[in-house]
Parts: sequence; C-alpha cells; structure tokens
Amino acid sequence: MIKCLVILTIFFTFSCQQKQEANSSERINMLAERYVRLGLLIGQYDGDFVDAYYGPDSLRPSAIKQTTFPKDGLLREVNLLINELKSIGSIKNDSLTYRSDWMISQLTAFSRRIKIFAGEYNSFDGESKELFGVTAPVYDQKHFQLLLTRLDSVLPGKGNISARFEQLSNRFIIPVDKLDTVFKTTIAEARKRTVSHYTLPSNESFTLEYVRDKPWSGYNWYKGGYNSIIQINTDLPIFIDRAIDLACHEGYPGHHVYNMLLEENIYRRKGWVEISLYPLFSPQSMIAEGSANFGIEVAFPGENQLHFISDVLLPLAGLDTIGIKEYMSALLIKSKLNYARNEAARGLLNGTMTEAASIKWLTDYALYTNEAAIKSIKFINKYRSYVINYNYGMDLVKNYIESKGGADMPKEKRWELFKWLLSNEIIPTDLMPGKP
Repeated sequence: MIKCLVILTIFFTFSCQQKQEANSSERINMLAERYVRLGLLIGQYDGDFVDAYYGPDSLRPSAIKQTTFPKDGLLREVNLLINELKSIGSIKNDSLTYRSDWMISQLTAFSRRIKIFAGEYNSFDGESKELFGVTAPVYDQKHFQLLLTRLDSVLPGKGNISARFEQLSNRFIIPVDKLDTVFKTTIAEARKRTVSHYTLPSNESFTLEYVRDKPWSGYNWYKGGYNSIIQINTDLPIFIDRAIDLACHEGYPGHHVYNMLLEENIYRRKGWVEISLYPLFSPQSMIAEGSANFGIEVAFPGENQLHFISDVLLPLAGLDTIGIKEYMSALLIKSKLNYARNEAARGLLNGTMTEAASIKWLTDYALYTNEAAIKSIKFINKYRSYVINYNYGMDLVKNYIESKGGADMPKEKRWELFKWLLSNEIIPTDLMPGKP
C-alpha cells in the first residue's frame, strides 16, 4: 500500500511538472511573438533598429499613426516582457531558461536603444554593456606606441611609419575595373571552403552589389529564405587583402552563413520565432560581427591568405607580388591597432575628444589616411559604441574556440566549434573564460 502511494505521488508530481513545462513552453512562444512585435514596432520609428526579419507577416505591426516617438510606452512593454521572461526562466528547464535569458539580454539592449533614439545617452562603457552585454578593454597611448614600434621594425625603409605603411599598401590597391572579378573569385573560394565543412541549404544565394556614399566598407542585408544582398562600398581604394576580409565577413562563413544557420536550425526546425528578428543594436551583433571577423581566419588559416593572394588574386588584379610578404606581415601587427578606433569612439561619446582630435588619434594610432579617418568618424557618429563588436567580438570568439581545443587544434574541430557558435542563441558572456 505504501509503495503504491509512493508511486502515485511520483507519477502525480511528474505529471504536474510536465504540464507546467508544457504551459511554460506555450507561454514563452507567446512572449517571443510579443518580443518580435515590439522590435518591429521600434523599427518603424528607428530605421536602423531592425537589421533583418524573416518571420511571419502576421507579427508585423500596422502602420504607425502617431509621429511622436512613444518612448515611455515602449519602455513599459520592455520591462513587462523582461519580468514575465524571468518568471519562466526560474523553471528548471534548460530550453526555457536558455530562451528566456537570451531574450532578456536582447530586451536590455532594446531599452538602451530606445533611450538613445530619444536623445538620452550613457557613457561609452555603460552603453556598450547595455547594448552588447559586455564592455571592451581600455588601451592607452603607450599600448599603441609599442605596436607601432613593432610595425616600424617590419616595414621597408626608414622614416615616418604611416607614410611607409601607406607607400607599401598602395602597391596592392585593386584596380576599379578588376574589382568584380577579384571579389567574385574570392567569394567563390570562401564558399568552396565553407561547404567542404558545412551542408548549406540547397537554395541559398546572394546578390553582389557595389555602392557608394556609405559609412561602412561592406554590408550583408539578410532577406530570409537563405538569401542575402552583399554590398561593397567603393568610396575608398580597396586593397587586395580586403577581398578576403569582405568575402568571408559578409559571405562565407560570416554573416550570410550565420543568418542562414540561425534561420534553418532555430527558426525552421525548432520554431523559435524570436530568432527571426535581428535587432542591430543588441548582444547578437557581438556574436555576429565577432564570428564574421574570426571566420576569415577559420576559412584562410595561417599562411593561406598569403598564398591565395599571391597565387590567385594579385595575378587576377594585374598587380605585382613584390612586397606582398612584407605587407601581410605588417597587416598582422596593424590589425592589433584596430582597438584604437574604440578609443576614438570612447572619447567622442564621453565628450573627452573633439572630432578633430579623434581624426588625429585615428591617423596617429590606427594609421588611417585622413579620408579613412573622416569616414570612420561618420560611422561612429551613426553607430556609436557598435565599433567594439568587430575587435573585442572577434577576440571573444577566437579565445572561446581556442579554449576548447587550443590554437593548433585540427581544422575540422575548429569548423565544428564555429558552426555551433553560428547555430545557437548565444549571449556574449557565454564566451567568457570559465563558461562550460
């Protein structure tokens, strides 16, 4: 009799738990729909808010009737959603906790972006934390001066470092009439390397366009259904190494592949509608930009870039290979100067640098030409603390993947870990040291 009562109690408890989880699963799906509707509504006011959406048309809000930005109403809905998601996240179910935590981190960014759009600003680090879930490290002048000293030792000639680097790099500007051939060849190679490790949807495709008068050098506009528009900005000269950078970052295995894998694995297979909305100013961009930049190294590891540029791209562009080894060695050091742009943005947003001072900082410590520095300031004025996603995001992704198998892990293992990163709802803090 006692044994029967114990069995019945266990059965009843298990049944109640199953029912609670089923109810919570239904509830989180409803909250995910509210999350999407809210994001799309914000996007009707803030034209930069929604980077991509491929979910149901039924979740699209009606055309807005008021022109006044409803800041307080939007913030109330954000807070309501966060509180409801927290109550679901407290249930002992990994899937529910996983989804609720991810949406809460995204909604925290919604709140900050709403305030920014309304003209309410925070410090550079405060904004970074709320929008992207992390703050980037701070580097002083001494850090960049040491890197410049290293760069000085590998550049040919003597004298001004910036002038010598510019003289070397100008040998490798892709002629305008060769751009399309070089880019299409590089994208095809990046795709070939990606599909040798990943099975991509059979109907995936992209359209390549060349544009001008943009604050960025390249952009992937993901349209859903495994299709993208990849745009390359031709305002400034494009160097031969940028063909690989942009082909991987915007295409394979970068943004195009990232968005496709999320759509295929999370939206279509699991039915998690929240992933169909990609809000640009959110922790998702830390993963998106970081993985897109690290994807260059995944697809072209070690000296692969040098060999492909020397053997394929330079002949295609009609350029000489003399000096290419020195140029690629210099680029390895110069890439570490990318954090100088964070400091320029930090100074601008915190009010400790004028635009003129920021331009000088970028020319002195990031080795930008004056024209490129002005273009970068335009980017910072528009996208603000977003700049940390490129360098710090890449370092987070790189360090996380290498912590799972070492810098010299087999390339198949690296591709496998990279695919996991591209196929799941990841919060940037998940990539911090000590996380499983």
